[in-house]
Amino acid sequence: MKLEFFKYQGAGNDFILLDNRNEQYNGLTGGQVNALCNRHFGIGADGLMLLNKKDGYDFEMVYFNSDGNQSTMCGNGGRCIVKFAYHRGIVLTEYNFWAIDGPHLASFDERNWVRLKMKDVNEIKKVRSDVVIDTGSPHYVKIVSDVTARNVMEEGKKIRNSDEFLAEGINVNFVEQNGDWITVRTYERGVENETLSCGTGITAAALVSSHNLLGFNRIEVNTKGGHLAVEYDKTGEESFENIYLCGPATYVFKGEIEVK
Repeated sequence: MKLEFFKYQGAGNDFILLDNRNEQYNGLTGGQVNALCNRHFGIGADGLMLLNKKDGYDFEMVYFNSDGNQSTMCGNGGRCIVKFAYHRGIVLTEYNFWAIDGPHLASFDERNWVRLKMKDVNEIKKVRSDVVIDTGSPHYVKIVSDVTARNVMEEGKKIRNSDEFLAEGINVNFVEQNGDWITVRTYERGVENETLSCGTGITAAALVSSHNLLGFNRIEVNTKGGHLAVEYDKTGEESFENIYLCGPATYVFKGEIEVK
């Protein structure tokens, strides 16, 4: 099978995009996805997405981690697929699309960043001295004093594979707070490595770093892959609404590849 693919990245989180509105890629297997995402023998990416048709929505986002398994919501992937939809001729002021965790709204701001509305959050769980929060994907958030000094691969892998999280897996975020800015490094399940940024992880880190201020908030975020921001309304001690992940989404290249 020959694929026409498109490569996008959002703050260093990179993805293979396939236009599947004609359903020509429905037979793609997990093994083929894994091979395509391989950085030595394939295209190379943190994940792969299908742009599908969906009744009642502008499109559907179907996301696979680089290990070939279909996964939970990917925030940076959501922003990239909106830019991809625009480039494929779905030109709208506001996008209403379906993902595995439900409907999402998205639009472009004055900087041409994609503003992606995330699902509401109503619970933050204490785990040891840290917290777990679900922002479309499950995230473990650990506040640290010097995030650059952390061994994210070693520490993140240990938490992700602990007895508590081994079965379902969890993403692990290390967060350094500095006023209205935070710096985040994330170990992602499914990729099983540190990624340059993680959209749902950045969102989780920002909400945990909300400083208990009720009302509208915006937190700027540094990652290895660049600058993003998270906006939200804090409506209670553990509840958040109107959550938006904001950041760049960039077309990189396109090509064709034969998949066996």
